[in-house]
Amino acid sequence: MNDPRIRRGLLGYLLLCSLYLGSTLLGLGLAKDLTKPLLMPALALAVAPRAPRLLIGAVLASCLGDTMLLFGGAWFLVGMGGFAAAHVCYITLFVRGGAVRTGGLRGKLALGGYAIVWAVLITLLWPDLDAGLRIPVAGYSLLLAGTAATSMAAGLRTGLGGGLFLLSDSLIATGLAHWPQLPAADFCIMVTYLAGQYLLVTGALTRPAPPSGTPATGPHRQPQSSATAAAT
Repeated sequence: MNDPRIRRGLLGYLLLCSLYLGSTLLGLGLAKDLTKPLLMPALALAVAPRAPRLLIGAVLASCLGDTMLLFGGAWFLVGMGGFAAAHVCYITLFVRGGAVRTGGLRGKLALGGYAIVWAVLITLLWPDLDAGLRIPVAGYSLLLAGTAATSMAAGLRTGLGGGLFLLSDSLIATGLAHWPQLPAADFCIMVTYLAGQYLLVTGALTRPAPPSGTPATGPHRQPQSSATAAAT
């Protein structure tokens, strides 16, 4: 990423993340709550000069999720819906970019491995989840595993980002299941989430152009693809 606008924007995102994480560690609830809804818009703005619409959509849908989770209660499911939309955008972006078709052995291992991770995680969590959360958590976590798998097929950087996103939301799921939590659990959840989003987004921007004949959805898309991109 040689564009100085993107470098400056990403630096701003990282500084905002530092402010948020510092507020979390220090227990500054108001500062934390005011900063959280700004995190993903800052990331989207940073990469807007080169990002495809699906990538911007994933980040902004995550902003909806971040914001709704601040309110708790019934808004939690709305927030989960926001993150589900983000995963649909990520999966579509990576699949259209040829990640699964060209991922080779790494892609096959990622798809199989994360399918097993999802099955094991849901099997363990299911008895301890509230009845009203079981189906939503199972469906959402399947999309989450889909992002992790397709991002790994796309590349190691995006794959690490998808894995961190999955780890972050798995920590949230253990809280929903009333399992014992790590010390500074909120910090652990958010630092893995913010790092995961950063790696997913920056990794997607630096992916090579898709093979000939594949619809372009990344920064290398041609001008004539703009109508197709608009439809996404």
